[in-house]
Amino acid sequence: MPSLRLPWARSPEFLSIRRCKYLWFSEGRFVPIAITSEIGEHPRTESAISRRPRVLELDELLNEAVRREASDVHIKVGSPPYLRVDGLLFALTDLPDVTPADTERVAFAIMPKARAEEFLEKQEADFAYTVAGLGRFRANVFRQRGSVGMVLRRVLPGIPSFETLGLPPVVRRLAEEPRGLVLVTGPTGSGKTTTLAAMIDHINETMAKHIMTIEDPIEVLHPDKRSIVNQREIGTDTEDFHAALKRVLRQDPDVILIGEMRDPETVWAALSAAETGHLVFATL
Repeated sequence: MPSLRLPWARSPEFLSIRRCKYLWFSEGRFVPIAITSEIGEHPRTESAISRRPRVLELDELLNEAVRREASDVHIKVGSPPYLRVDGLLFALTDLPDVTPADTERVAFAIMPKARAEEFLEKQEADFAYTVAGLGRFRANVFRQRGSVGMVLRRVLPGIPSFETLGLPPVVRRLAEEPRGLVLVTGPTGSGKTTTLAAMIDHINETMAKHIMTIEDPIEVLHPDKRSIVNQREIGTDTEDFHAALKRVLRQDPDVILIGEMRDPETVWAALSAAETGHLVFATL
């Protein structure tokens, strides 16, 4: 069973606790949780640990979600985990109800350090979580009824072509425009991210361009092909969309992808980039 990785545990202050499987946030810092027996203060042995009640193992849960071809995983206190398959939610009733300790442990174990700090300040955070050999997931962690809840959406591996997606020829023509603003809109789950990924990949495969993406979080990874691609994540590589767009024109881009236009300043910056001879893609 794979254990949760701590992607932000790189600094010296965390070196001494890398062997600890679980962390807790307490008094402004992350500390390891000691695994003690239920009836005394002595550490548990391996055999005792193996006999403890089953706790939520996220990577195991995500593996089950992929096996069942689920699009989303829902985790909240007081219920077993839920999967969304073919648009319908169903509970994994063979698993116990999730506890507050489960959600806190899992959330802080998978959040990058910057996102954990953001969550503590704003009570919610978005980020990407990668499981080796399984894939990438877009995660949203939030508070509800005083406890932590989270939803993870699977990012399908690979980038489908226009033909695979059944997109009309006009989408290809838009991707081949030399300049302008292309907005991809629609409800959640309608395929905005996948459509934009296909358009960026088409440019990457067929043209020698410099592509800059500004995303929150980065969902689809674009390796360099004929183009070079730089992908910036909000909170990790830049402060926010507006700050990134203020400087993007100094980075010699041909194509700019804006993950989401959330405020008037970002909209005006996108329009300015489009008017100065760049091809800009964005969602609303």
